[in-house]
Amino acid sequence: MVPAAGKTSNSAKRQSKKAEHGTSVGIAFQRIRDLIVQAKLAPGTWILEGDLCDHLNMSRTPVRGALYLLQREGYVAEIRNGSKTRMIVTPMTKEDANELYPIIGRLEGLAGRRAAVLAQGERQALAAKLKTVNDKLDQIARDHGYNGPDIFDLDHEFHRLLVEAGSGPRLTTLHRAIEPQTERYWRLYASSIIRELHVSVAEHEEIIAALLKGDPDTLERALSVNWENGCKRLARVIEVFGERGSW
Repeated sequence: MVPAAGKTSNSAKRQSKKAEHGTSVGIAFQRIRDLIVQAKLAPGTWILEGDLCDHLNMSRTPVRGALYLLQREGYVAEIRNGSKTRMIVTPMTKEDANELYPIIGRLEGLAGRRAAVLAQGERQALAAKLKTVNDKLDQIARDHGYNGPDIFDLDHEFHRLLVEAGSGPRLTTLHRAIEPQTERYWRLYASSIIRELHVSVAEHEEIIAALLKGDPDTLERALSVNWENGCKRLARVIEVFGERGSW
């Protein structure tokens, strides 16, 4: 039996609307998350739906859907204020960092294991790229120059190269879900660890050496240690400057 033309048209329209809604929520999620990660929506800031809608030029429906997803992933949180419940940008705390950093360290460690068993030529080419990035970080550490964004961008590039080389689709998806949450901390505090940057550079050198040797165990451990020690360095900075968005 051939479906009536009208019914087919209505079904197609419903599917189209669902697709459009899903796409709008995804766009809103990405744009709001970028605002949070880049601290344009500062930790502890009240979420005002109307302002977000105006800024994004979007209706409330996709923005609310995006906020629900952001809450599920830990970027925003509900706070009860008397009889009302409102959303805020999640504060940046030592407790939160202590959970996030070991997670991404383990994920990158798994990527490192896969990178360590690449063909020798591929490992050598990757190691050369990593060394180029790390040499720039080393120069910043030696000059003691204040250049926060460069520190973040270079460190981010170092880890991105390794993760892309050693991740399959599932590991890539997991890493992309958690990495922006750690990026919030690194962007905000990167310039504050300039005096300890040489330590991170040395840790990167161990990562490169393990990659060249093709040693999965050592490379996995070196990546995890780099993140764990990064968390300790971050904790000391937070102790000095305080947690952001907490009261």
